[in-house]
Amino acid sequence: MIKSMTGFGNAGFEDERMVIQVEVRTLNSKFLDLSIRSPRQFNDKELEIRTLVQSVLDRGKVSVSIDFQSKGSAEMPVSINEELFNLFYQKYKGLADSVKDDSQDIFKLALQSPSVITQVTGEQRDDQADWEEIKKVLTIALNKCDSFRKDEGNSLEEKLQGNISTIASGLRNIQTEEGNRKDRIKQKIRNHFNEWLDENSFDANRFEQELIYYFEKLDITEEIVRLDTHLKYFDKCLKEESSQGKKLGFISQEIGREINTIGSKANDAGMQKHVILMKDELEKVKEQSLNVL
Repeated sequence: MIKSMTGFGNAGFEDERMVIQVEVRTLNSKFLDLSIRSPRQFNDKELEIRTLVQSVLDRGKVSVSIDFQSKGSAEMPVSINEELFNLFYQKYKGLADSVKDDSQDIFKLALQSPSVITQVTGEQRDDQADWEEIKKVLTIALNKCDSFRKDEGNSLEEKLQGNISTIASGLRNIQTEEGNRKDRIKQKIRNHFNEWLDENSFDANRFEQELIYYFEKLDITEEIVRLDTHLKYFDKCLKEESSQGKKLGFISQEIGREINTIGSKANDAGMQKHVILMKDELEKVKEQSLNVL
């Protein structure tokens, strides 16, 4: 069972005190590349967020967005000292009357006088309690993202199994062609040898040694065995529970090495078409493996 590194998860919470929205997005990356957007009052929680993200998602390019809004009280955030306001108003009005001034700004002046309007210090919010609620929502969003990764991983596993099956089919075709290839090589050598023998003398022992060396250079038996082993191991790793992305990438490199060696040694047009098909499927495997956790 493999997981994709592409994922998405969101969660929310609302009560009479607050509204919380959390969104998590992930893409492929060799390591944990985390970016966090959160309210300023929770900047000191970045390390805690990172630890929580790593425990659920392990690695990848992860973007976490946290929106937090506190619901304000319905009461006015200021207090008006009406008694003091009346004192200031009467005082200012008396002064205006004494100089026979009919200014219309007495009300405004009295309202702006010292201590008439005071800011109400409401009940201080408990940031730690708010953070505990945010952490619960964040955990839900991370788990949803992880479930998304599992679903994507199932789809990815089917594609990779199809690619590996195609490569295995190409290998079986090469094994079938191998006997015919050796016969064609032998016939080709025999024809050239008969033509050369009519005109030259030769050392039979030396010729036999050269022939053995030539066939050893063209033999692909070991490559076929190793490639078959790599394909089976790749399929086995797909079914394992732990993170296999890096391991699958390494096995893909080994598969590519054996395919290239078979292609260069075979020196046969019939086999080359199977080699090209396997290379094409392997490129798909490598591309898909980059997105495996």
